[in-house]
Amino acid sequence: MNLSTRFLPLTLAVLMGACAGEVQRPTSLARGEVEFARPPGSGEPHLSLGAEGRAVLTWIEPAGEARAVRLAIRDADGWSPPRTVRHSDRLFVNWADFPSSVEMPDGTIAVHWLEKVAEGPYAYHVLLALSPDGGATWSEPLRAHDDASPTEHGFVSMVPWRDGAALTWLDGRAMTVDPETGVRGAMSVRFRTLEPDGHLGPEVLLDDRTCECCQTALARVGGGLVAAYRDRSESEIRDIAVVRGAGERWTAPASLSTDGWEIPGCPVNGPQLSGDEGALVSAWYTGAGGTPRVYVAFSEDGGATFAPRIRVDEGLPLGRVDIERLDDGSAVAVWLEASDGAPRLLARRVWPDGSMESPLLISETAGERSSGFPRTVRIDDELLIAWTLASDDGGVRVRSVRIAD
Repeated sequence: MNLSTRFLPLTLAVLMGACAGEVQRPTSLARGEVEFARPPGSGEPHLSLGAEGRAVLTWIEPAGEARAVRLAIRDADGWSPPRTVRHSDRLFVNWADFPSSVEMPDGTIAVHWLEKVAEGPYAYHVLLALSPDGGATWSEPLRAHDDASPTEHGFVSMVPWRDGAALTWLDGRAMTVDPETGVRGAMSVRFRTLEPDGHLGPEVLLDDRTCECCQTALARVGGGLVAAYRDRSESEIRDIAVVRGAGERWTAPASLSTDGWEIPGCPVNGPQLSGDEGALVSAWYTGAGGTPRVYVAFSEDGGATFAPRIRVDEGLPLGRVDIERLDDGSAVAVWLEASDGAPRLLARRVWPDGSMESPLLISETAGERSSGFPRTVRIDDELLIAWTLASDDGGVRVRSVRIAD
């Protein structure tokens, strides 16, 4: 598709009359047309940034009696034809836990997905495949974790790291019931590295008690890495925690923000991170006190400390956040807003001093699980936003958003 589409500076304030609370200044984001679409039944999209301004999109779609993990690459000439990474009737398809990709410095692309290993409802592993030729051919799958037990493993985050890649995941190897005490073990979050030849580095335990099914996040900041995830205290406080490290040495978990959300089960709403040489920004959802909110917080010291949180939602958020930091220090947050029964996918630019623009409507959507989690990636002065259009004729969609100076 021709990428020189017409961009429309369409704001939610124009569509709805006014935003909740104080009217914000007009948005500097300009919405383009949908430039990539997949057929009904497709979903679970994810975007990552490749080399030389490329974007890598992964998703899942029906393939006969089974399903397929698919991949497409967008460069200066447009989108490549979809390529199949994995076709199997044993794919574990989860609306909140979806395949992702990372392009390593040498051009090798790694893709992860979930695959059933036993007949239990939550017996699945994280598998990886690597391609040295832009997705034309793929290696045999390899398991991302050492543990081979038929338990839950998923919610992977991957970023380029040194000569290869780094990944975090939620690991349920300890979530079995002790036959003597009847106590069930906890979910953990773990880390390891991946080389272009498929070699996996040592596993590192980052936290031995976390929320069971919220996404993890991983970002490069300067010479190190920062991971974020939803923690779980003994009293069922499930706020966002961060750890910082570089390989096998990591800090102890620290609270990103003390929201105090006490909830006895997983809310399926994880944090997201975006960083560069020294600065970092995070977005997350909380329902503390019975009030749903989406927050953004900035860090100027690589995640060691964060400035006071900034609320960016319009009053009825569903969460499902993503965020991209911009070169001027601002960031664009993306989330789902219920909007009095008419859910919408929104994007909003926010600055560290708390100032923000009016939100931009990306798409009308649905509150059901089938609408999934939007994902975004920045390429220079442009954002690509992928989501699932939850309708009979819907499926995976990608829209470009221009960022004005």
